[in-house]
Amino acid sequence: MQPRMIAMFLFILLIYSAMNYYIGWHVTGWMDDTGISYQPEIFWPLLALAAFGFLIGRIRVNRPLQPLFRFIKVLGSYYIFVFEYSFVLFALMDIVRAALIPFGIPLQEYDVYAGAAVLIVLGTALLIGSRNAWNPIVRKHVLDVDKSAVTAKEWTIAAASDIHLGNLVGNRHLRRLVSRVNRMNPDLILLPGDVIDDTIEPFIRNRMSRTLGQLKAKHGVYAVLGNHEYYGGHIEQYIEQMRSIGITVLRDDKLLIADSLYVAGRKDKTAETAEPEGRLSAGELLAGLDKAKPVILMDHQPTKFQQAADAGADLLLCGHTHRGQFAPNHLFTRRLFELDWGYMMKEAMHVIVSSGFGSWGPPIRIGSRSEIIQITLRLKS
Repeated sequence: MQPRMIAMFLFILLIYSAMNYYIGWHVTGWMDDTGISYQPEIFWPLLALAAFGFLIGRIRVNRPLQPLFRFIKVLGSYYIFVFEYSFVLFALMDIVRAALIPFGIPLQEYDVYAGAAVLIVLGTALLIGSRNAWNPIVRKHVLDVDKSAVTAKEWTIAAASDIHLGNLVGNRHLRRLVSRVNRMNPDLILLPGDVIDDTIEPFIRNRMSRTLGQLKAKHGVYAVLGNHEYYGGHIEQYIEQMRSIGITVLRDDKLLIADSLYVAGRKDKTAETAEPEGRLSAGELLAGLDKAKPVILMDHQPTKFQQAADAGADLLLCGHTHRGQFAPNHLFTRRLFELDWGYMMKEAMHVIVSSGFGSWGPPIRIGSRSEIIQITLRLKS
């Protein structure tokens, strides 16, 4: 690692540690004001464990220690949400406190009630966010494409991106996906990336492929790679697992379905740096297709819409953003992407970006929902 990168890492680590100290200082101060007893030698190590748990839990250890480190990773996952919201809430509390000083209001009394309010807001947000994450909704889109099909003139397509199967999102949530999708009786099921969350180990250990393999569609189930499949480093093993349950993973590939429409899937953008050959452009991938037939393109990260439209895609399906997962992060994703969630038309191309079915880090959603996309694709008669 280059010295500049080491210096940047240490700087970020210092800032993050200072922010966590600020949170801990507020919590211990509130407990002192309210008379709640605690032991500093226990409180501060536990806070440090939670603050760095998501990183500590990713350390590879021998089998007997793996359950402990999985628990630490889960603890650290939830703390990601607690960290962000408590830091913002305590900062707002301090701003109001500073504004009250000229009015002679008893600040210790304010600290007690304001600290309690922070805990109540944080607890309420955790409950609401958990509900939003674990109770998926179905978003329906009816899309018209001015092209003909040899078979059906109307196709039902189910799509679920960003499932993030791992230590937090497992078979219980996956069964919700299977139940709701199969109820649609879809012609196609499309999975636009991040089916697994980094490592494939919990996917195999908990036999999630058995549950995922229960997805049924008249013309098959198709997936593409997301950035997290690349992060885990088990792509070939993952693709073999998917193949064993009848799910085709498209890597810069396309298929003609029932002689009626094309389904194409790009490698994730991560391939541009992770693989020597990179990935094909949308134009290269879709070259040579019979553009009289509808073309559905999956690309995990919502980028380069114009290139996809110019290449002849009629429908582009993406995920990746989670719509920030919990507010106010959506303000950043909105600025980073041309479309970070929802639907838009790009010239003649329909674009849908899903907020995803699962979650990264904490299974918490504020200002977004766990969702499944149901598309009714109407073709020219």
